[in-house]
Amino acid sequence: MPASKPLQRRQPTGNEPEIALVLGAGGARGLSHIVVLEALDELGVRPALIVGCSIGAIVGAAYAAGLSGRELREHVALTFKDRAKVVARLLDARVGKFTDLMRGLGNPVLVDGERLLDLFWPEAVPDRFEDLALPFAAVATDYHLHAEVSLSSGPLTPAVAASLAIPGLVRPVMVGERVLIDGGAINPLPYDRLAAPGRIVMAVDTSAPATISDRRIPEPLEAMVGVSQILTRTIVQRMIERQPPDILIRAGIDGYGGLDFFKAQAILDASEPLKDEVKRRLSQALERQG
Repeated sequence: MPASKPLQRRQPTGNEPEIALVLGAGGARGLSHIVVLEALDELGVRPALIVGCSIGAIVGAAYAAGLSGRELREHVALTFKDRAKVVARLLDARVGKFTDLMRGLGNPVLVDGERLLDLFWPEAVPDRFEDLALPFAAVATDYHLHAEVSLSSGPLTPAVAASLAIPGLVRPVMVGERVLIDGGAINPLPYDRLAAPGRIVMAVDTSAPATISDRRIPEPLEAMVGVSQILTRTIVQRMIERQPPDILIRAGIDGYGGLDFFKAQAILDASEPLKDEVKRRLSQALERQG
């Protein structure tokens, strides 16, 4: 995708509260974040800060780079339209080989998250946090310290790759002296530390609810991602019960799993009703605090 000029968004007046936008984990379901971003664009609202985890970090970084929600929709639709090309890119990003598995040396499906982002991100996304159009932070997990890590400066690609490094699927990332993995392991919807006077925190949850009617036994790869989805939903539910954000948008669309990236267009289409909810909830919050 060719480089784009930074999106021109409405600047808040001196009396308006700032918006902190939080985009959560959820795999392919997180593509619905794009519809939320389109609603913000249509309102002319410019977030003062974006925080993302896993798929939320991928989408959030691209939006913070200055791409509009519409441009992200077009990029995703074009990317996943060609299944053969996507599979070829995934194979190119693999760390292990199938022959290694036979010798007990590795995981043939493990991919390098940094190479994956280089293959799939729009060209307009810069290499460093400092070159983004909006302040942005990616949340990851320190594997050894069992601690949340917020990354907001320096190289962008390894930070986001760390945020999406689901164990067994994406290789852990070394950032400084830390071994980092998927931020969803500890805080899949990282809004809890953002509350501040004069700020509205809007968190977009794309975690997957339980599917009581489904009796199908999952495939091994699907089960691996499914465990991550269960963990994500459980953590998010407990966080919301303890202290909800100012605005909670449930954006995950029922009927789609964490690996359904080839259903990107269907996920985006099914997410369209979210626009009215986002506009209504945000407008009401701005009126209350304005």
